[in-house]
Amino acid sequence: MFRFLFYLIVTVIMISVVRMIAGVLMKGIGAWFSPDQPQGRPTVPEGGELKKDPVCGTFVSTATSVKKSVSGSVVHFCSTECRDKFPA
Repeated sequence: MFRFLFYLIVTVIMISVVRMIAGVLMKGIGAWFSPDQPQGRPTVPEGGELKKDPVCGTFVSTATSVKKSVSGSVVHFCSTECRDKFPA
C-alpha cells in the first residue's frame, strides 16, 4: 500500500516537472519565432499631456508626438505626414 502511494506521488511530481519544463521551452520558442514581440520597441508612457493635431484633429501625447516649431511655438503632430501637410 505504501509502495503504491509512493509511486503515485512520484508520478504526479514527475508529470508536474515535465509539464513545467515543456511550458518554459514552448514559451521561449514562441517568443523567439514571434515577430510581434515588443522587444526593442519604445514603450509609450502612460499619462501625460495631450495636444490636438491641427491637421487631422487627433489627440497625441506630447511625449510621443512629432514636433515642429512654428513662429516660436511648438506644434504637435500625430505623424510626419500631418507635419508635412501643415501650411506653415
